[in-house]
Amino acid sequence: MSFFIADAMAQAPAGAAQEPSLLGFLPLVVIFIVFWFLLIRPQQKRAKEHRQMVENLAKGDEVVTTGGLLGRITKLGENFVVVEIAEGIEVKVQKQMVASLMPKGTSKSL
Repeated sequence: MSFFIADAMAQAPAGAAQEPSLLGFLPLVVIFIVFWFLLIRPQQKRAKEHRQMVENLAKGDEVVTTGGLLGRITKLGENFVVVEIAEGIEVKVQKQMVASLMPKGTSKSL
């Protein structure tokens, strides 16, 4: 009959209380540490680098926006930049939407 019904495990005596083991928390701590080093820390580092790049934007820099537009910065504002994407065509973009800086002359080579 033990094939269908699991055997009952004996309970601890009434006087002996089971102490919560610190070993039970060890896997949670290890998982948190792994998440910290593999996910959280690199994301914070990328955000800091992007923030510094946005602060250091200057007129004449060639940039790519998050929308994929490649152009040269012609005007800088506090929250917006004006990007020239072609001769005589300018687009106003939020500073935070600048994804990356490109080397000088990139837009002319395309």
